[in-house]
Amino acid sequence: MGYVNRRDFLAALAGGAMTATLAGHARSSFAMEDQKAGRKANIIFILADDLGYADVGCYGQKLIKTPNIDRLAVEGMRFTQSYSGSTVCAPARSCLMTGFHTGHTRIRWNAPGYNEGRILLLEDVTIAEILKDAGYATGAVGKWGLGEPDTTGHPNKQGFDFWFGYLDQVHAHEYYTDYLWRNEEKVVLQGNLNGKQTEYSNDLMAKEVLNFVKTNKDKPFFLYHAPTLPHGKYQVPSLEPYTNEKWPETQKAYAAMVTRLDGYIGQLMSLLKEVGIDQDTIVFFSSDNGPANRGGGWDMFNSAGPFRGKKGDPYEGGIREPMIARWPGKIKPNTVSEQVWAFWDFLPTAAEIAGASAASGIDGISMLPALLGKPQKSHEFLYWEIHAGGFSQAVRMGDWKAVRFGLKEPLELYNLRNDIGEKNNIAAQYPDIVAKIEKYLATARVDSPYWPVKDRKVERKAGLKEAKTKAQRK
Repeated sequence: MGYVNRRDFLAALAGGAMTATLAGHARSSFAMEDQKAGRKANIIFILADDLGYADVGCYGQKLIKTPNIDRLAVEGMRFTQSYSGSTVCAPARSCLMTGFHTGHTRIRWNAPGYNEGRILLLEDVTIAEILKDAGYATGAVGKWGLGEPDTTGHPNKQGFDFWFGYLDQVHAHEYYTDYLWRNEEKVVLQGNLNGKQTEYSNDLMAKEVLNFVKTNKDKPFFLYHAPTLPHGKYQVPSLEPYTNEKWPETQKAYAAMVTRLDGYIGQLMSLLKEVGIDQDTIVFFSSDNGPANRGGGWDMFNSAGPFRGKKGDPYEGGIREPMIARWPGKIKPNTVSEQVWAFWDFLPTAAEIAGASAASGIDGISMLPALLGKPQKSHEFLYWEIHAGGFSQAVRMGDWKAVRFGLKEPLELYNLRNDIGEKNNIAAQYPDIVAKIEKYLATARVDSPYWPVKDRKVERKAGLKEAKTKAQRK
């Protein structure tokens, strides 16, 4: 499997040869009826940054207040088996935008530089392009991480009419930055120059979100809001409502950042009602990967819930995320779904909601039936790969979860139905399951010249040698 070619895709759209190049499933009767009635649903996807599965109240959080996110769950559908595209930022976002998993998507790990493995190219087809071609206004606000200024990966060159925020993910670590980007214009934040900290980036981005909705309320729109909260640095204008808690300062800041994010969501939901488009809008909420290690007392919030691991890990704590979808009159309120799906399913789902079609050959499948409470086709396998300190992989097949640290290493095997914390490796007891997953892994990915498979033992030895050399130089 290769990458979808953008030129062929758009030519097929223009020429009407949909069936030759687009996904095999027909538009849903729901979407067709919606179009006939003159209605197209607005689509909003809110993506938190480094928020753990259990960092919000409706997923079990006891200490951090998230009333608006919890209300989304009460008014919509809460998924308990939804997955990010990766265990870190950039590849997770690449999967979300392109509909491919990390064995096929362009960007497979976080890394500096701007070669073709670190930015989206013109041949890559994003959900923004598909929705724009379907008549949607498209906007992105927040953290991008898929292309810098003057590259093909810039949001304006990937289907977004409007863009505001951080292009570079390392730049996004600073909340009181001296500049952000509006489309291709650098916006200098005067209030943060010369050591001042008066303009909080996420407050500015939240305002841009509201402005985009107000500007486009009379036509269908797709809004991708990717705030940088609660990713470190742990900077926030106020520690309220946790100022007087007897917690480490970092944990107070983290909690305040999550609650601030929750407040932005409350503002957005109020605006949808105020301008009269609440009933016409589907809102998704999720996080890009599991929680990061925040230093002393980092796990006091039990951010990963019952799962093993955190950000960067192939275990459930690194990839299983909160996922809420709210759509008044379409999604039954206060429902909980065990449907298994991942970020690469968003593209075909959003396309079908819009009455459009997703490009053929992607890894995702539409989850619209599940959202509407109807029978849903499921993946036989979900796949992840990690390019850090060597190479590792993870696979989910039904209730089975396999993890492998290196291509030549044996698979670890867990049954998530009985062992949600991945504590008991039972590979030796189920050689037939291991063999089936091994067979899948042989075809699960394509090699990328930008993301070569590296042996973990060799990489680890090299890392230790480098650390020893640095220590000797001191």
